[in-house]
Amino acid sequence: MSIYVGNLSYEVTKEDLERAFGEYGTVNRVQLPSDRETGRPRGFAFVEMAKEDEETAAIDALDGADWMGRSLKVNKAKPREDRGSSDRRGGGGGYNSRRY
Repeated sequence: MSIYVGNLSYEVTKEDLERAFGEYGTVNRVQLPSDRETGRPRGFAFVEMAKEDEETAAIDALDGADWMGRSLKVNKAKPREDRGSSDRRGGGGGYNSRRY
């Protein structure tokens, strides 16, 4: 399971998150998504820790904490919903292939 971390400063780095969550246990992985166009962090991250009790301790300690000038939102990450193929390439608009 992983932890969702929201309302992050745009200046935060993976190393910052590893240090902050490392105080509560072993951090296995940090994902810090960035905007495809600007390359700037999107303001949230996912942190995976070695043990569930470490995750719980980090969530309890950091949810609502003021960090880098922002009030963090920290909770268990929800599984990604299957949005289906129609959401991304849905009908309408675009090239019209009819021949006249």
